[in-house]
Amino acid sequence: MALDIFKRVETYKGLFAIEKISLIYNLLTSVLVVILYDLMDHPAQMLWDRALIAFVTFLLMYLYRLAPCKFSAFVRVVIQMSLLSYWYPDTFEFNRLFLNLDHVFASAEQSLFGGQPSIWFSRCLPQMWVSEPLNLGYFFYYPMMLIIILWYFIHRYDLLEKVSFVIITSFFIYYLIYIFVPVAGPQFYFPAIGFDQVAQGHFPPIGDYFNYHQELLPSPGYEHGFFYSLVESSQQVGERPTAAFPSSHVGVSTILMIMAWRGSKRLFGWLLPFYLLLCAATVYIQAHYLIDSIAGFFSAFLLYWVATWMFKKWFTQPLFSPLKPGLRVDA
Repeated sequence: MALDIFKRVETYKGLFAIEKISLIYNLLTSVLVVILYDLMDHPAQMLWDRALIAFVTFLLMYLYRLAPCKFSAFVRVVIQMSLLSYWYPDTFEFNRLFLNLDHVFASAEQSLFGGQPSIWFSRCLPQMWVSEPLNLGYFFYYPMMLIIILWYFIHRYDLLEKVSFVIITSFFIYYLIYIFVPVAGPQFYFPAIGFDQVAQGHFPPIGDYFNYHQELLPSPGYEHGFFYSLVESSQQVGERPTAAFPSSHVGVSTILMIMAWRGSKRLFGWLLPFYLLLCAATVYIQAHYLIDSIAGFFSAFLLYWVATWMFKKWFTQPLFSPLKPGLRVDA
């Protein structure tokens, strides 16, 4: 296996599908930065970051031509996936300019369930034996993504391009929604209005409050737990008052489970407990309203179909196929 991944392969030498969709998202958001330039906090830096990301993308394509092998192709995929850590908080730089909509979603939650499930869940079950498994599930989000990519890289290399494209395209569609639907979620909105207001079922609009305040209070749960600390540390560093509706944690993890099912039922079975914990944790740690998680689950099937259709429509030749040019396999 170690020698096989470094063996030269006959493959497409242009941009991979995952890189093309990344550049498209890069361009779309760059245009948006230019349009909103005078309103944004640091637009020049954002444009420079985008130019640098585009440069690195083309540089990797050039370097790949010097040594086209499975490993170098995998590196290109992983780098594009790792850039999601930049693109996610970047959505906040746009939606902070718009009027916050949490009051709409919190009110809908109140009407549907007669209260706030995110409050009930964590207050009724604060014990370590509940908090730690749920925080483990929430923390497992990115490892789950890596496991799926690695499984296809090792076992179904010919489908790696499709799988990576569907994952990152789904993320970008969610990110476009987050830009124009500014919902921060309970962990930001409830502290902003005060929990006494929440207890009374009163959810006032707060306008562009999050344009000037991004404070995140500690999550509920067992505060001395190992996985609680991991989640809390990652949130304090990378979380922003953005991306609540629909839940991409639930949506993308559901897409990953679809891919696991199609690839290996055993892999699906191993990942299922972590997936269920992750979905429950999105509400438990108050990252999302319950309606966010429900919307994330159902939107996953639509996005999987849309992204798969886009791949088959735009990229009929599998880029990672070991077959000679002109031949095709069903992706």
